[in-house]
Amino acid sequence: MRILLPTIAAAALAAFSGTALAQTQADAYYPPEEMAAARAALHHATGGARHLFFRTDRFEIRQQRDDEEALLWDIDAWYGGAINRVWLKSEAEYSFDHDEFEELDVQVLYSRAVSPFFNLQTGIRHDFEPETGRTHAVLGLQGEAPYWFEIDAALFLSDEGELTGVLETEYELRLTQRLILQPRAELTWSAEAIPELGVGSGFGTIETGLRLRYEIRRQFAPYAGVEWSRQLGDTGDFARAAGGRTDNTALVAGLRVWF
Repeated sequence: MRILLPTIAAAALAAFSGTALAQTQADAYYPPEEMAAARAALHHATGGARHLFFRTDRFEIRQQRDDEEALLWDIDAWYGGAINRVWLKSEAEYSFDHDEFEELDVQVLYSRAVSPFFNLQTGIRHDFEPETGRTHAVLGLQGEAPYWFEIDAALFLSDEGELTGVLETEYELRLTQRLILQPRAELTWSAEAIPELGVGSGFGTIETGLRLRYEIRRQFAPYAGVEWSRQLGDTGDFARAAGGRTDNTALVAGLRVWF
C-alpha cells in the first residue's frame, strides 16, 4: 500500500503535466497560425458546431368523452449551437366535427443558454384564429429541473395588452429500453379576464395526461394514452355560460418523431 499510493499519485501528476507539456511542445514546433486553426477545429468539434433539430412531441387523434374527434399537434424545431439557437414552435387542435381549427399558434424565438440545464427564450407568437387572433411578445424559460423533469414556462403579452402565461412539465419513466411512460401536465394563467376568448382571470385550464410509447426506433415511436382537462375559476364560468363542459377526458393515439 505504501508503494501503491505514491505510484498512483505520480501517474496522475504525470498525466496532467504530460497534457500541458504536449500543448507546450506543439506550440514550440508548429507555427502560431496552424495551432490557432487546430484549436478552432477542436472547439468546433466539441461544441461550436451548429445543428438542426425537429420533433413532433405530440401528433395525435383524440377521442373525447362526447364522441368528438380532434387532431392535435405539438411541434418544435431549432437551429444553432450549444449556446445560441433559433426556435420554431407550433401547437394546434383541429376539430373534425366542426371542420375547423379551434386553436393554432406559431412561435419564433431566440434562445440562449443561461445554465447547463436551462435556456432563456424570447420572441413572438401569433394566434391564427380568424376573429380573435392576436400577436404576443414572449418571454420563456425551458430546460430540465432536478430529477429530469422537463419544464417549459412562458409569459405572453398580446397586442391588446393582455398578460397570460403557461407552464408545461413532462417526465419520462423508462420501463424498458423501448417502452416509456410519459406523464404530462399543463397549467394556464391570465392576469385579467378576456371574455371574447372565454378566458377568466387567474388560473384558466389544467391538463394532465399519461402516454405510453414504444420506440420502434429512437426517432420513431407510436403511443397511446389518456388526457384529462378542466377549466378553472372564471374560465369555467365562461364555459358554463356558453353551454359547454368544464372538464373533459380524451383517449389519445399518436406518433412521436424526431430527427
